[in-house]
Amino acid sequence: MEVLIVTTVVVLLVCAAIAGLVVPALKRQAPPRKPEVPPPGTIATPAPPDTVEAPEPTSQAPPVAAPEQPAEAPVEEPIEAPELEVPEPTAGRLTRLRARLARSQSGLGKGLLTLLSRDTLDEETWEEIEETLLGADLGVGPTQELVERLRTEVRVKGSRTPEEVRNLLRTELINLIGADTDRSLHAVRQPDERPSVTLVVGVNGTGKTTTTGKLARVLVADGRSVLLGAADTFRAAAADQLQTWGERVGARTVRGPEGGDPASVAFDAVKQAAGDDVDAVLIDTAGRLHTKTGLMDELGKVKRVIEKQSPVHEVLLVLDATTGQNGLMQARVFAEVVDVTGIVLSKLDGTAKGGIVVAVQRELGVPVKLVGLGEGPDDLAPFDPAAFVDALLAD
Repeated sequence: MEVLIVTTVVVLLVCAAIAGLVVPALKRQAPPRKPEVPPPGTIATPAPPDTVEAPEPTSQAPPVAAPEQPAEAPVEEPIEAPELEVPEPTAGRLTRLRARLARSQSGLGKGLLTLLSRDTLDEETWEEIEETLLGADLGVGPTQELVERLRTEVRVKGSRTPEEVRNLLRTELINLIGADTDRSLHAVRQPDERPSVTLVVGVNGTGKTTTTGKLARVLVADGRSVLLGAADTFRAAAADQLQTWGERVGARTVRGPEGGDPASVAFDAVKQAAGDDVDAVLIDTAGRLHTKTGLMDELGKVKRVIEKQSPVHEVLLVLDATTGQNGLMQARVFAEVVDVTGIVLSKLDGTAKGGIVVAVQRELGVPVKLVGLGEGPDDLAPFDPAAFVDALLAD
């Protein structure tokens, strides 16, 4: 009985083991089931798809950068135009500068008054008077003329008080300089509506470009519109210097390339001034030695080119007053080339002698129209013979 029970248990265990091996194998080899066909007249409902789990990412994706916002354009602040300067009125400028002019004459007037006030005017005294006038750069001819007039007046009047001597000398000096001479600047718009044209000439070192800039201030102070022509193309800083002068009073500057043709610049300046209804155009030319024929010919060319479209109304020769009689040869050569119409005496506030005014007028037969009496922007003054003589005779 026990043997039978044991045998039965062993058989059951073997059967269970066989069943555990066979059933999974059969499941793996079983063919797929055919889909069930629904009965006619029914709507098949699709089986829900098997849920497929997405694989976990092996690495973290880089973050997506937010699109950059366009940078705001910088707001440009408006550039303020430089504040224009208001030049000092020209009327009375020479009177204002009287003390400065008197200091520059080294006591010329005082010396003459002392000599003429002597009780006895003998030949020795007259020789001293003559030497004083020659030392003031008056020139030989004007000196002899003035001494002769003084001799005549002294003989006629006889007695001489200090006041009478002063009045006598003042009158004769004003007559010698030329009280009735036309010294006006022809720098106004012409009847045909074209601008006036002024050519500024001179040798190197006379202060020509500075004088041109100051002359622009003189004209602006008198209510005229001005255009500048930088025809000094040979000196690197000349055009910049002239433009700076113009900008201070609202005057435009026409310029060309460095080393360019000065006649072309002058022509363009006059043409633009005519188109812009400008009253006056000032042409600054290159400084040149009066002994250099080629340079002087170039200056003549500038004038001829301008005259193709407009007359040249003024040719102002700038002379350094401190050169005295040496400047007269320069003046003579320039006058032959460009028909000088007026003289500008610069640096008259230094060691210059007042007699050069008379000498240069006699040499050229043209008047002194402007004098420079300092480094200030408004120290260029229209020449006034009476104010000039009063400064010479100042105590």
